[in-house]
Amino acid sequence: MDAADDKLVNELAEVVAAAEELLGAAAAEGGERAQEMRARAEETIRRARATLEGSGKEVEERIRAHPLAAVGIAAAAGLVIGVLLARK
Repeated sequence: MDAADDKLVNELAEVVAAAEELLGAAAAEGGERAQEMRARAEETIRRARATLEGSGKEVEERIRAHPLAAVGIAAAAGLVIGVLLARK
């Protein structure tokens, strides 16, 4: 799962970089360069979405394989969040 997380973070970083480049190109110049940047941004977003969907399916499979562990993790996370919120 760590490799999937790293891949997701890298793709999200690509999305941000492509969006920033698109904004810069749109502000600086219009036309062909802006269209090229938009196409790159859309392709990166499609790849990131596909990765997110694949990761979601993998998480669902793990939860179905180990339901008690999933409930325990969720309960522990809820407890930690509750304690942190109660401190404020």
